[in-house]
Amino acid sequence: MFVLLLAVVSLNYIDRGSVSVALPLITEDLHLSKEVTGFVLSAFFWTYALMQIPAGRLIDRYGPRFMAGGACVGWGFATALTGAATGVGSLLGFRLLLGAVEAPVMPAGGKLNAQWLPAEERGRGAVLMDGGAPLGSAIGGIAISGLIGWTGSWRFSFVIAGALTVGIGLFALWFLRDTPRAHRGVNAAEAAYIEDAHAAEDARAAGTDGRGRLTDYLRYRSFWGMCLGWMGFNGVFYGILTWGPLYLSETKGFDIKSIGWSTLVIFGAGFVGELIGGWLSDRWQAAGAGANRVMRTLMGIAGAAVVGGLLGVVLVPDAITAVTLLAVVLFFLRWAGLYWSLPSILGGRANAGVVGAAMNLSGNIAGIVTPIAVGFIVGATGSYTWALLYFVGAGALFTLSSLVIDYSRRLAVR
Repeated sequence: MFVLLLAVVSLNYIDRGSVSVALPLITEDLHLSKEVTGFVLSAFFWTYALMQIPAGRLIDRYGPRFMAGGACVGWGFATALTGAATGVGSLLGFRLLLGAVEAPVMPAGGKLNAQWLPAEERGRGAVLMDGGAPLGSAIGGIAISGLIGWTGSWRFSFVIAGALTVGIGLFALWFLRDTPRAHRGVNAAEAAYIEDAHAAEDARAAGTDGRGRLTDYLRYRSFWGMCLGWMGFNGVFYGILTWGPLYLSETKGFDIKSIGWSTLVIFGAGFVGELIGGWLSDRWQAAGAGANRVMRTLMGIAGAAVVGGLLGVVLVPDAITAVTLLAVVLFFLRWAGLYWSLPSILGGRANAGVVGAAMNLSGNIAGIVTPIAVGFIVGATGSYTWALLYFVGAGALFTLSSLVIDYSRRLAVR
């Protein structure tokens, strides 16, 4: 289940990041200014963020299987259509469509994490699913640049990537199930083990369970810490994902092949870091450490490494050193994949979809703002220095917000 979710989320990030990898060619082909480029990169997040809460409600009501699999099929078609863009208007339109149909996948994954795993295993489940973000970004750099080299066209590369995604989406619809007992690959003992763990979890959280409204959570510090922490995280991650390839092209002189390999190194380090973060969390808690001690320590270390690494990129002009430091930043930044255990921790299984959607909505506000802000910063200053300092501020927001969350208790709903 979670290997398939890893593949689906990887495709999600290959498709959403494909424009960034091909950006040096697209900006030349369609004659895009820095400011317009920022809006193109941001457009995906407008509809992606707008559709989070509706998607979360649908997931809690109808189940994550069809929402995740159907979304994968839909965004495959949207990716293929992007290859037909003839100007700014059509490119913006296809990016808006892509954002809308990709919206359910992460909240659906958070819901599946809640439904399929005991509480003590959700750290690994969360990072295995969310590890698709850096893995897809890493593979996407090589895949899209390789397809461009093979076909001689960024347009054909989008069509091929979209067709592959549709195929994986159809397989996901066939394979996924909302609960372990509904899956023919799960035997009765396995299903009973998971259900018993859920019953014990619910007993410990007696009085806080039941279907709640999103407004019920607005009075809790932990809810706001989760949302603002994910916003800060995405301010860094989406900034590097959207503008990183053009930064390497314009400041370090990288060609499309070098961009592909650098993207593989940077985001590949993020994938490895995410898996290690999940392993550390579950292993440390299994040894008897409390959830707050484990999570606050890991998030504090990650935040300090992210801020320090980004400051190093600002100060060190060497291209290889910049790529190395960005790889270090992604290694520690992706420890935040543990955030995808929070919807089930704070909201319980009944509300994991909508709580995860609220978290992802907050994160993707950063996705909307960051590409536009960086476009205007670079356009106005002719330099990426202040853009990198913007990322430093986002890293500080992630760090501080992560330290105020109570990772040990479910939030009560009225």
